[in-house]
Amino acid sequence: MADGVFGLTKDLERETAGVWAKVKDHVTPLEWPEQARLISEINRLKRERDAVILAHNYMTPEIFHGVGDYVGDSLGLAKEAARSDARVIVQAGVHFMAETSKILSPEKTVLIPDLRAGCSLASSITGADVRLIKQRYPGLPVITYVNTTAEVKAETDICCTSANAVQVVEWAAKEWGVDRVILIPDEFLARNVAAQTTVGIIAWKGHCEVHKRFTAQDIADMRDAWPDAEVLAHPECPEEILAASDFAGSTAAMTDYVEQRRPRRVVLITECSMASNIKGDVPGVDFVGPCNLCPHMKRITLQNIHDCLVNLQFEVTVPEEMIARGRLAVQRMIDLPSPAVPARYDIVKARHHVDVELI
Repeated sequence: MADGVFGLTKDLERETAGVWAKVKDHVTPLEWPEQARLISEINRLKRERDAVILAHNYMTPEIFHGVGDYVGDSLGLAKEAARSDARVIVQAGVHFMAETSKILSPEKTVLIPDLRAGCSLASSITGADVRLIKQRYPGLPVITYVNTTAEVKAETDICCTSANAVQVVEWAAKEWGVDRVILIPDEFLARNVAAQTTVGIIAWKGHCEVHKRFTAQDIADMRDAWPDAEVLAHPECPEEILAASDFAGSTAAMTDYVEQRRPRRVVLITECSMASNIKGDVPGVDFVGPCNLCPHMKRITLQNIHDCLVNLQFEVTVPEEMIARGRLAVQRMIDLPSPAVPARYDIVKARHHVDVELI
């Protein structure tokens, strides 16, 4: 009998109360009964299917807080999945993330709720492109951002994330005994890394369509509207965005910044849902500013996560030989000592433009 708030049963109201407290600023009371029902059903199905759900930072709050067993950036999710005893992994994210999970957990069944959930950055380069790059620059290490397909990782010497890109670049240059490296496919990440190191960078003209849309004028407008707001930017943004910001860092670094400093007002220059998800854990912080949504991430919904688990559908596979080579590149990165704190990008250095060689 529906005798709780919003027409929920008392049992369902109690079960989902903690989630509602975190999503109530982003979900209307009209939407909540159906979402609460799906959250409850998905969590039941996870137990039945021996499954875990990996929820990326860019998932909507009801997914992130409601059904995600592990939440965070793409590599962090894959590493957590590899440590899990679960038989089935459901990737609440995009296709390259599911491939990374399969590379690190080849014995597990990896599912994605919508096979069309791609990535503009990952689709900007192919394995054939990387082979041609290696022919053009023989002897230089190839460092590939984790936001790439399995076939690209298989052609790579070592992977990196936005949190450790500078560390990986400097390690690879020393390990290979060279003064420049290939860092692909994100041009803006490569340029922002180049401003933090003396190692020369050869880059590829790939971009994240979400971060590329931000402009320095967006930040100027935000400062006019909210002079007390602190501006935090992701290093997939153009250089002028980082130069105009107060802080730049990976998703983990931005999250730590907000959770530890608890600024009164914040502008996050990244995908829109990240601010919504952090807000659920820091209710006293006011998040304002431009909102660019990733259309690929938004293909993942509570409904298709539910359907994915009911039917165990949309399995993501990677050829065994590609898994072996891709895992070597990812494992090399994982084996590097982790920094004590998530990497941040030095804004002072980044104000000085550094040229990269663009392929």
